[in-house]
Amino acid sequence: MSRRPLCAPAFLLPLLTLLLVSTGCAERVAPPAAVTIPVFTDVNLHFTPDEPTRYDTDRVFARDNGRVMATVCELPGRIGPRRLVLKLALRPVPVDERNVADRWDRAGSVRLVQPGRDPVELCRFMTSYGGATDHEVDVTHLAPLLQGRCEFEIFLDTWVSPAWTASVALVSEPVPAGGVIVPAWASGAVFPDGGLTAESPRAEAVVDVPAGVRLLRVAAISTGHCTDGRDADEFESKDNVLYLDGVEVARWQPWRDDCGELRAVNPYCAKWTDGMWSSDYSRSGWCPGDVARPRFIDLPAVAPGPHVLAWEVEDIRPALPDDPEHHHGYWRVSAAVFGR
Repeated sequence: MSRRPLCAPAFLLPLLTLLLVSTGCAERVAPPAAVTIPVFTDVNLHFTPDEPTRYDTDRVFARDNGRVMATVCELPGRIGPRRLVLKLALRPVPVDERNVADRWDRAGSVRLVQPGRDPVELCRFMTSYGGATDHEVDVTHLAPLLQGRCEFEIFLDTWVSPAWTASVALVSEPVPAGGVIVPAWASGAVFPDGGLTAESPRAEAVVDVPAGVRLLRVAAISTGHCTDGRDADEFESKDNVLYLDGVEVARWQPWRDDCGELRAVNPYCAKWTDGMWSSDYSRSGWCPGDVARPRFIDLPAVAPGPHVLAWEVEDIRPALPDDPEHHHGYWRVSAAVFGR
């Protein structure tokens, strides 16, 4: 990559304060109550094959024709027990007083890019049907990875230009000792490009557990989808199965039955003949206008060294031979491992 843009410099003063406190170079200077680090500010997510760099800046640049925007940030190290929160704001791009450019629910994610390895997903989100939304996600379990020079991407599965704008910030908040458990180690694991399908229902990764780390857990994010909006796998959940070294350690069916509570942020959803609004239907682990929060899974104690973590979704709907458009079900999944 030829360009190395940096995040907006608004965080330099609080970072300097943290540095002075941590090195003892300042007297009577208390750590700030919270440190906010901007990652993306009103970045434009779009699909523009003819001009993918249309919305690039000196700090943010496009990949995948604008569906992915990337940047680089310098993050501080940890000082004492602190909670790490990701804040996300999504806004549809207006066309006129009554319309927006992209009124559909779109899947997206904020992720940490690691050279030579799969990305680490910090946040999975679904846009609403054309409404503005704001979210907060606790990412303290990933704190060991979020230090120093970090490259970030934000992805949106849109086919419209312009589509949505997004702002992302990381907020480091002090908490009383013992009020939050910050892991000593974390690692990205499973994040298959394109998700899991009937043809490729399983993904696995080797996780190298360092010596001294115990109480291992997995943060697993899973959402079911289908390419044509029919039943499986969006409206019919399937068994998700997690394996460690070939042994099943968890089995569950992701499901959300509270989507109707979000109708107010879905102004462009349609009402169907059964009287239901599009945003109200229960779905496989997600709702339009909300984030998909991770499921935390305890792992058995293991010896230090490499271990194989595998994720499989059973009975994913395949494309039918007589379907010329090859519609099918698929699952967006990601897993990170952490411990202390």
